[in-house]
Amino acid sequence: MRTLLLVLVLTIGALAYDGLSAGGVPAQKLYAGPYLHVDGRQLAYRRWGTHGTPVVLIGGFVEPSDVWRKLGPLLGRTHRVYALDLPPFGYSERKGPYTLTTWLDEIEGFERALGIVRPTLVGHSLGAADVVGEALRHPKALRGIVLEDGDAIRSSGAPSWVADLFVDPYLTAIYRIVTGSDWVFRRALKGAYGPNAPKLTAAELERWQRPFRVAGTASAFKQMLPNGIAGWTLADLRRVHGVPVVVAWGSHDTVDSVSAGRASATALRAPFVLLPPAGHLSMLVDPTGLAAAIERVAHR
Repeated sequence: MRTLLLVLVLTIGALAYDGLSAGGVPAQKLYAGPYLHVDGRQLAYRRWGTHGTPVVLIGGFVEPSDVWRKLGPLLGRTHRVYALDLPPFGYSERKGPYTLTTWLDEIEGFERALGIVRPTLVGHSLGAADVVGEALRHPKALRGIVLEDGDAIRSSGAPSWVADLFVDPYLTAIYRIVTGSDWVFRRALKGAYGPNAPKLTAAELERWQRPFRVAGTASAFKQMLPNGIAGWTLADLRRVHGVPVVVAWGSHDTVDSVSAGRASATALRAPFVLLPPAGHLSMLVDPTGLAAAIERVAHR
């Protein structure tokens, strides 16, 4: 009886919280654009530069294209630079499936729509799997690829029944509590930035929290749970040929280990560039060093 009462109280509390707290809103109310329709989805992106060879930047898990705000202008001096939000991250439409195959199709559709030919693809963290996938699919269509703090190696997801445990109203309530917590974001960002983290002001926290308010984000993450971390095997990486590759890594990265980066670089037969000041978010801590690493393939 007590257990039943506790469940009832928690359910009523979760329902009340869901009703009183802010719900998801359309992405356009949070980010003005630009947007592009690709394969029935509205994709958000940013761009810098007006001339030079193209560079396409692909972020990692829960990263909006704003994460490239320091690197983009640097590369934009001599390149046409595009940063793409792959769903369900950033401000792109939350419309699945959220799989590696779908992401690769969206990258290619994005490039076709904007007339991007022979780009250099830069993939951070989870995005590294995307650039390796494109190198395996269409090596001759690429100028080069850069893996930034991402080894592109896959891992298994949770058992399918785990996702069934995340049901409303509890899923929505927990999601809103966690994604609205400055404490949670402050701890996560300090670890991701590394020892040279900037001051985590309210504005900086808001940059990261805002995309989580896009309608459909919580259910999208639930859909992704059984998929695990998208990626490849080291044997797959060894099959990459005919594409110049650079692997760049923050020396203080505690999210993806330096040793994992070196292993992927070895499999890809690629130079390994260590960025001493940086942690996992090397594009924000050492954009100059990362830009130099990218230029090793972008000017070819």
